Amino acid sequence: MIKRGVVVIHLPFVYEGVVSSFVSMALRLFSFSGCRSFLREHISPKATLCALRQSGWIESRLGAKRHLLSDDVVKLEDFQRKKLAVAHLITGSDGNFIELYGHKLQRNSLLLQDELHVLLHLCRSAEDMKTARDAVYRYHAENRNGKYKFGPVFIRLCYELGLEKMAAATLTDKEMRGFFSDFTSFNIGIDMLFVKGYYDDALEVLQFMRRQRVPFNKETLMLASAVCYKLNTTESHAICTSLIEEAQVKGRSVTRHAYCFAVALALKQNDVQRAQALFAQIVSTDRICQNLKILLLVMSGATQEAIVDLSSAVQLSKSPSFFRKPEFSQELLDQMRLRIVGEAQATEAEQVISELERAGQVTRQTLDDMLCHTPTAPKRKMAPIVREKRTSRRIRKPLHSTLTSE
Repeated sequence: MIKRGVVVIHLPFVYEGVVSSFVSMALRLFSFSGCRSFLREHISPKATLCALRQSGWIESRLGAKRHLLSDDVVKLEDFQRKKLAVAHLITGSDGNFIELYGHKLQRNSLLLQDELHVLLHLCRSAEDMKTARDAVYRYHAENRNGKYKFGPVFIRLCYELGLEKMAAATLTDKEMRGFFSDFTSFNIGIDMLFVKGYYDDALEVLQFMRRQRVPFNKETLMLASAVCYKLNTTESHAICTSLIEEAQVKGRSVTRHAYCFAVALALKQNDVQRAQALFAQIVSTDRICQNLKILLLVMSGATQEAIVDLSSAVQLSKSPSFFRKPEFSQELLDQMRLRIVGEAQATEAEQVISELERAGQVTRQTLDDMLCHTPTAPKRKMAPIVREKRTSRRIRKPLHSTLTSE
C-alpha cells in the first residue's frame, strides 16, 4: 500500500520491521525519477562491473550471451543495475529476505505485489529461483487481474541465471495463462533457448504462444525464422514460409534478419525458387545479403553472374580505406568451387577468388556465424542536465550580484 509517497509493507513473520524498512527503501528506487537519480549517484558503470564480477553475474551472463536480440530489447543490463541498486540498500539482508519469504509461502500468507517486486530483484541463484517460481505461481493464482506484469522480470532472471528449462516450462504452463500476457517474455525466453541450442523447446514455446493468441511482433517473427532455420526440416521450412507469408498479407513488418534466415533455410532445403522470392523482398546490401546472393546465384545455376559480382567486390578493394569492402565466407567460396568443377567458368572463378584472398576480403566466418550474430543496439543519448539560469537577462551579470546592488 502506497500513500503520498510513503510505502507501507506488512510482513507477518519474523524481523517484520527490519525487512519492511528494506522493502520501503528498495521500492523507492522504482519511482520514475528516484531509480534514475539513485543509479547515477550511487551505482556508477565501474561500480556495476566490479559488483557483477564479485557476485558471479559476469559468469552467468557469459552462459547467456545474446545471439539474436539486442540489448535494447532484452534490457538485461538495465535489469541488473536495478538488482544492484536493491542489493546496495539491503546489503547483508537479501538472503534473510528470501528465506523469510519462503516461510511466508509455507504459511500460505497473503502475497503483496511490492514484496514480490523486491524478491525478484534479490534472486541470485537457482535455489533462490525456486522460491521465486513458487511465489509467482501463488501470486498469479491470487491476482489474475494484477496491474503490474511480472512476466518479463521473471524471464530476465531465468536468462541471467541460465535457467532456460525453468523459463520454457513456466512459459508453456497452462496454469500461468495470462501471466505472460505479451510478446516480451516469450521473445526473451525463445532467444535464451535458441542460444543454448534448445530449438525444439523454442518451437514449442512459439506454438504455445500461437495457441494462446499472443500477438507476434517483428522480433518474434525473426526468432521464429531463426529457430526454423536451425531445425532445418521440411516441417520447419513450411512453418517459416507460412509465418512470413501471413505477415506479408496482413501488412506486418518483416525484418531483414527474418528474411535472411528464411532464405538460408530455403537454400538448405534446396527450395531455390522460394529462396529467390524471399530474397527479392530484401532491400539491403550488407555482408549477410551479399553472401546469400552469391550462394543463391550459384545454386540457381547463374554462376557467371556470381563471378561478375565477386569481380566487382575485388574492384572495391582499391577504394579508399574508409570504404567498407565486401567480405565473403571461405566456406561459401569453397562450396562455389565444388559446384563448378569441370565447368568453363572454373578457371575464371578461381582467379577472382584468389584476388579476393589477396585483398583480405575472405573471412573464416561461416554464413551461419553471420546469421546468428548479436545486432548492435542503437546508443541511447542521455538527456542533458539543465542547470537553473543564474544570470540576469537585462545586464548579463550574475543574478545574486544584481539583486544585492539594487
